[in-house]
Amino acid sequence: MTSRSGRRPQPSDRAGTVPTPALWSERADMAESAIVSRHLRTLWGCPGTELGVVGWPATRRERTFVGWHYWWQAHLLDIAVDAANRVPTPARRRRIAAIARGIRVRNITGWTNRYYDDMAWLAIALERAERTQDLTSARGGLAALEQQLYGAWDPETGGGIPWRVRSDFFNAPANGPAGIALLRLGRVERAQQMADWLDATLRDPESGLILDGIHLPSGEIERPVFSYCQGVVLGLETELAVQTDDDRHAERVCALLNAVEEHMTTRLVISGGGGGDGGLFNGILARYLAVVALMLPGEGKHEEAARRIAAAIVKASATAAWANRLDVEGEPLFGHDWSQSARLPGGTAGAGRFTAGGSVTASTVPERDLSVQLSGWMLMEAAYQVTAAGL
Repeated sequence: MTSRSGRRPQPSDRAGTVPTPALWSERADMAESAIVSRHLRTLWGCPGTELGVVGWPATRRERTFVGWHYWWQAHLLDIAVDAANRVPTPARRRRIAAIARGIRVRNITGWTNRYYDDMAWLAIALERAERTQDLTSARGGLAALEQQLYGAWDPETGGGIPWRVRSDFFNAPANGPAGIALLRLGRVERAQQMADWLDATLRDPESGLILDGIHLPSGEIERPVFSYCQGVVLGLETELAVQTDDDRHAERVCALLNAVEEHMTTRLVISGGGGGDGGLFNGILARYLAVVALMLPGEGKHEEAARRIAAAIVKASATAAWANRLDVEGEPLFGHDWSQSARLPGGTAGAGRFTAGGSVTASTVPERDLSVQLSGWMLMEAAYQVTAAGL
């Protein structure tokens, strides 16, 4: 039986087999198939649209997209691009266009919203979809997002860009992906300014990790350390190292990667994990670790070690996540913590909720959250990428 991904799922447990690119590709196919069958639905009966239902099993509000979580859908689109780049199929190309259209229709007022981090994630996904899959229908949306991200730069207050419109909180989850998006759109100088601001303002001198953010102009720093903050800075600095040939960017990657290995992994598996918005954090780190492994330039011992360690963390994390998955009707359900066995959601009780502060809480069983399953799929795609490169 062929899956809705457009490819036939294959057995992926082979005793004694070292995972190969082909095996990781099969596992990524199965992760995609699980998302498609459990979560993807047409939006409000509109032809040519799809979005991800944010919980499984879903509540009525989730099934009808009353709750839809803009930035989760941006990552759904970005991972759909991963799959299409790995093995192009007509079904995958149609899905990319349908998800992009679904985001535009559900957002009602246009492509943009009040959250700069949300808009940065969507800009990254749309740029990749246009560049690699010839998605031209969202070109106007990408231009609108670029204008918002570029115009939000606020050095007079002392910041990069704020978390959302008229906020005093300037954080890594907005500036990191915005820098990546703007760099890929040709705004190299602004991207470099963002990277320099992140390094000068939010790098913890003790741990070497990137802190969450800072309130300006008061200067009060929010000190939580999140895995996706490390991921976006690693990605931004790596791509700047490629585009600018400036040694400081590769040096920052090497230093931050060492801090990530020391403080955020256990036996090379990315530690912890959550649900709700947090369900995406470790997957994002894995995505940009793959960027380091594949793209970081330089032949020195530090650069070579950074590429090797980044690939090793991706592969170890993916191996653990796969080993600890549940099989539900032949398709994987990933755990929110890749080092622990996944739990099967018992129903719709305990669904996460959108808070007044703008974040989404975890479901009581985090495995029901789309974010957690997207991270698992993202990780499988990252493992394929690094093994396909021989790393």
